[in-house]
Amino acid sequence: MVAQRPLVSLTFCACYLASYLTNKYVLSVLKFTYPTLFQGWQALVGGLLLHVSWRRGWVEIHSSSRSDLLTWLPASMLCVGVIYAGSRALSRLAVPVFLVVHSTAEVIICGYQKCFRKEKISSAKICSALFLLAAAGCLPFNDPQFDPEGYFWAVIHLFCVGAYKILRKAQSPAALSDIDQQYLNYIFSVALLALASHPTGDLFSVLDFPFLYFYRFYGSCCASGVLGFLLMLSTVKLQSLMAPGQCAAWTFLAKVLTAGLSVLLFDVVLTSATLGSLLLGGLGEALLVFSERRSS
Repeated sequence: MVAQRPLVSLTFCACYLASYLTNKYVLSVLKFTYPTLFQGWQALVGGLLLHVSWRRGWVEIHSSSRSDLLTWLPASMLCVGVIYAGSRALSRLAVPVFLVVHSTAEVIICGYQKCFRKEKISSAKICSALFLLAAAGCLPFNDPQFDPEGYFWAVIHLFCVGAYKILRKAQSPAALSDIDQQYLNYIFSVALLALASHPTGDLFSVLDFPFLYFYRFYGSCCASGVLGFLLMLSTVKLQSLMAPGQCAAWTFLAKVLTAGLSVLLFDVVLTSATLGSLLLGGLGEALLVFSERRSS
């Protein structure tokens, strides 16, 4: 098991990097901004691959009672909010900016633990939350590529991420395993996004997409679906092999690598003020890793 850890960790980082960069390419370079279709496709591919993996005996999916399914339904609805709003935000924001705002969901979790659960929060975690909040608050004022709609959806995304993590933790020890939860998320996401594709206009607007018959579009979409599934699988495996502090450290490393490489691959304008805000967010996440490692 010890020998598995480096391989799983590196696989996680590679999948994280490749998944974000592929999604950014489809959303911002090809400009496939039809989130109900794009995220619905990713959920469909992920669900099919997970089902095949279950049938082949590579993963375990347990039968669940109706009460377990109904209990998990709000989390699945939040999961749809996470991926839909995240797709809208990532199509308009630079990857480093998006990742900092995404990490700010920890502020919501920290506030919930302190105010509602009355849990004792370490000073390092409080400082981490404050740094992340300050970084996210400064970015809109220092971002030369400021996009109001992008930041709007990023805020919706971070609230959904925070609420999803709180709800998931509140159900621990859960009757559903991580794989069971993800399987239900895939099914619910495909169903809800398919229904939403018509009222949002994506179903017919996609016919005007200029790259609809280009191989690079289909290749990128297939890659995004497979990479999203592999990222989910490697995340579950990483969490099963390592303590939360170690998982947080590898996630932080993956974010740093993804943000750094995205600056080289995509059109990102960085001023000294923007870079300062991003570094402040990085410091906040580094403190979060430190607090997680101390508590685990």
